[in-house]
Amino acid sequence: MGSETTDNLPIIEFSTLDIKAGTPEWNSVKSQVRKAVEEYGCFEALFEEFPLQPPPEAIVNALKELFDLPLETKMREVSQKPLHGYCGQWPEVPLYESMGFEEPISMHMVEKVTNILWPEGNPSFSKTIHSFSKKLSELDHMIRRMVAESMGLEKYLEDLNNSKSYLLRVNKYEGPLTSEKMVGLMAHTDKGLVTVLYQFQVDGFEVQTQEGHWITANPSPSSFLVVTGEALRTWTSGRVHAVCHRVMMSGNRTRYAAGLFAVAKTGCVITAPEEQAGK
Repeated sequence: MGSETTDNLPIIEFSTLDIKAGTPEWNSVKSQVRKAVEEYGCFEALFEEFPLQPPPEAIVNALKELFDLPLETKMREVSQKPLHGYCGQWPEVPLYESMGFEEPISMHMVEKVTNILWPEGNPSFSKTIHSFSKKLSELDHMIRRMVAESMGLEKYLEDLNNSKSYLLRVNKYEGPLTSEKMVGLMAHTDKGLVTVLYQFQVDGFEVQTQEGHWITANPSPSSFLVVTGEALRTWTSGRVHAVCHRVMMSGNRTRYAAGLFAVAKTGCVITAPEEQAGK
């Protein structure tokens, strides 16, 4: 699977989520984003301060509230779509459990899941998940626009945006109570376009370089990890790297993470535009 390395992921500084297209700052960040997604398929998006509301403490408290529910309650949330409902209790990854929220930028869709888990309702939880997802979607939109512009594909961006949907996955990884690393989540590539990930204080996310080495991501509390997937690689005719990544756990601390996945809508097939400008 490759050895570990002391290399670091690219760090790209964003002043805000409201950088204006066409400005010198936009063009500088856009150039760095293209280089990062071509070479690594992953980078750390760094902000001076945590740019979202609610703050991280509120989000992680919501995740603890969710995963502290009885197992039989969590298992009520089922889906015919892979990885869209509750996942856990898998012998191959015993430290891992996860819950999916389809189209979480819609409060109605968040409340559909919330009301299954809390039949009496949980407005605070719903608001936290909804607000967090909406802000992550802003960063996702920015990244995809920068990639499209930098590769001369901006005229196809609207069609791409109309072909995607969102899935928020919130994850919990138990500490294995050992200094030896254990697999929290097996190595894989994401099948979608872009994933925006936030991990709450406990590291474990690892990225494989194109040379086969593993890099452990150590983002700051005001950073997000941006991961590009198979669909974006296809849309850019292979110019974007779909990075292989995994989660490895050690010690006794529980790791919480939340990732917003931009994926193809049901029934949509994302392909490369016929014209590939800007190669």
